[in-house]
Amino acid sequence: MAIFADVVFAGLPDTIAKVKASVVGVGSVLPVKGPKAVESPVSLRGTGFVVGNGRFVVTNFHVVQKPLNEAAGERLTIFTGEGKVARAYPARIVRTDAAHDLALLEFNGGRHPPMVLNATRLVREGENIAFTGFPIGLVLGLQPVTHRGIISAVTPIVMPALSAKMLTPEQIKRAREPFNVYQLDATAYPGNSGSPVYDVETGEVLAVINSVFVKEAREAMLTDPSNISYAIPAIHIQSLVDSVGPGQQ
Repeated sequence: MAIFADVVFAGLPDTIAKVKASVVGVGSVLPVKGPKAVESPVSLRGTGFVVGNGRFVVTNFHVVQKPLNEAAGERLTIFTGEGKVARAYPARIVRTDAAHDLALLEFNGGRHPPMVLNATRLVREGENIAFTGFPIGLVLGLQPVTHRGIISAVTPIVMPALSAKMLTPEQIKRAREPFNVYQLDATAYPGNSGSPVYDVETGEVLAVINSVFVKEAREAMLTDPSNISYAIPAIHIQSLVDSVGPGQQ
């Protein structure tokens, strides 16, 4: 079985080398006004990936939802590169899609290679995928990490409760406008929020990892789920990017 898996993912190293330059960290920077002003002036909230004209970044809405301390000069920031050559660029929120937990950002800086969205292909259960992001934040510096797995299920975001008493307000709200998400057999961590899920051969983006939003809806009745991760299909990413208009992309 291990030999078969190695053959299936044989092209993954080349794909990772191609997409790494497009995967970025999303966080904030707080100016340091003294040696003891703040414990850590840099905060990494999640992952994102470059699309469009090379200055747009897709991430999860919940990654950028927390208000910044603007009075103290905290700025939304995109982190590119890795290790000692990592760089930080100021960014702004361009569009949000809270219903699908997506956000589109724009950063000031040199253009970076965009990833290609594939929102038209039907993704089937059993397909091989990989995703790259920052699962443990800046513990190892800005060092992207890749996980691989398969699409284990295409499932509605809403998980029916056993009784009306068990329904949460979040489940009721999402039940009104259900949509399908991808369940993966690979483990994603909070820092992976916003990581691109891509085809292992082409590097085309099929979805975006979501490690918080979907679990609130689908796993409210489960305790300590193991190796269950979810991703938002690329069709919703494409709609968000298209909302900006071709003249600005």
